[in-house]
Order: sequence, then C-alpha cells, then structure tokens
Amino acid sequence: MNTMTVHYTQNRLDPNDSYHTIECEAKDKLLPWQEKGLMFTASGYGSRIPTSKMVNFKGTWRRVYCCIYSNIGTCFIGKNLKSGFIVTD
Repeated sequence: MNTMTVHYTQNRLDPNDSYHTIECEAKDKLLPWQEKGLMFTASGYGSRIPTSKMVNFKGTWRRVYCCIYSNIGTCFIGKNLKSGFIVTD
C-alpha cells in the first residue's frame, strides 16, 4: 500500500496551533490530459497544478496539487497552498 504524509492544523486562524502529521493511503489516478502525455500549463509552472496522486484524507479521496514556480514545488490538498494541507511522500 502506498502512503503519503499530510501535515495539517486544526485551527488555521490560530498561528499558535500546532501541526499534526498523519499517514494517509495514497493512489495514482491520472487525469485525461495526463494519460495523453500533456502538461497542465505550457510552462509547467503554476499555483495549483493537479498531480496524478490522490490521498484518502479523513475518509475522502482528495487530489494532490502542486504549487511550483521554480525548480522545486510544494504539494498540498485543498483550494490553495495558503489554506490547504501540506502533503509529502
């Protein structure tokens, strides 16, 4: 079974709230444009690039997105990186 680690906080509005780390079941699920070998953007950069990964976070399968503007990206689940939950391998 594949797993990914999710780092999240219970209360995002409280800057003093600690982060929790849990292992979540993960799977690959390609989107139609990924199956054709295409990229989401022409440059490959963006603030919410969908990946082929999905994680089972609190009983719901969620798509993993990547915020990438240089040679390194940060993966997350949610609407955007600021309000989302960080995901690592």
